[in-house]
Amino acid sequence: MKNILLLSTGGTIGSSVHAGSINTTSTAQLKLLQLFEQQDKHTDIHFHCVQPLQILSENLAPCVWQTLITAIEAEQPENYDGIIITHGTDTLAYTACALSFYFHALKIPLLLVSSNYPLDDDRANGLSNFCCAVEFIRQNQAAGVFVPYRNPQHIMLVHQGARLTCSLQLSSDFFSVQNNPLMVFDTVLDNKRFQTLENRRFAVHPPITKPQQPVVALQAKFDARITMIKPYPSLDYRTINLQQTDAVLHDLYHSGTACATTQWGEQYSLVEFIQRCKAENITVYLAPAIYSEDAYQSTRLLIEHGAIVLWNLSIEAAFVKLLLAYSNFNDSQQIIDFMNTTIANEHLC
Repeated sequence: MKNILLLSTGGTIGSSVHAGSINTTSTAQLKLLQLFEQQDKHTDIHFHCVQPLQILSENLAPCVWQTLITAIEAEQPENYDGIIITHGTDTLAYTACALSFYFHALKIPLLLVSSNYPLDDDRANGLSNFCCAVEFIRQNQAAGVFVPYRNPQHIMLVHQGARLTCSLQLSSDFFSVQNNPLMVFDTVLDNKRFQTLENRRFAVHPPITKPQQPVVALQAKFDARITMIKPYPSLDYRTINLQQTDAVLHDLYHSGTACATTQWGEQYSLVEFIQRCKAENITVYLAPAIYSEDAYQSTRLLIEHGAIVLWNLSIEAAFVKLLLAYSNFNDSQQIIDFMNTTIANEHLC
């Protein structure tokens, strides 16, 4: 018998449609379990159900993660074989990162399950994602935080929580960083096999051994004030108010760059903005960027003027980790050490 803790938080998977409006409903958890029972006569599964939240995930604030963590810890995770959290898609990648970092020493699997449409919609992938999560726990695949998700017309994938990115624009498709998921879930001929992409044609993937990584004592605090800025042509840094900011995370173009020239005016130069932040004792971090011996001249200029690059991290992982860092540590060197330490497989090799 597998004991699974099921936490519902709302989102599309916890919603229904009424008069053209999609909104959360308290009966969605029961609907999901009923659909699951119709598809899988799970005599070996027992669900303990909790609903700590009922929100659409676009309404999420970082304090919600603390509420969710408190609810999980109150149920004593060590008493379960696995945890499943139903969650909306809009902020799925951020919550996956938050739980990956906080629960980086978790001894059981924790899986976040979402749906691209409400469960009553024939196009919805929520039930498939949920079934994959249950099977992941059934087969004792791995400890840690994961996200099973099937993009439309594609095979089911399992992503590491700290490497999931937000969905593509104008779609509900999800991918891992560099389109490199952890494994696929193959249900051909009802084999229900979890396999690495390399081994998919040959053998069942064995249970994953998590790389040895340090355990960092963390409080469930996400109350730092991290201002995230997205680059675009004509971004005028004069419009950015830094009064309530502990640190800045500046997103980068795909090549790891942002505007470093004053050719079109100082107001458009990130270099000038870094100098302004430095004068106010605010550190500017840059992500995402892949570390390389060679880098664009603009990137080197940003570094020379004091920006700190968070190499090999997704923007979602960098943002959530900075929230934790600035909420848990006061010393600047502790913050840097924490950001550079891999605790949840978040850094790309």
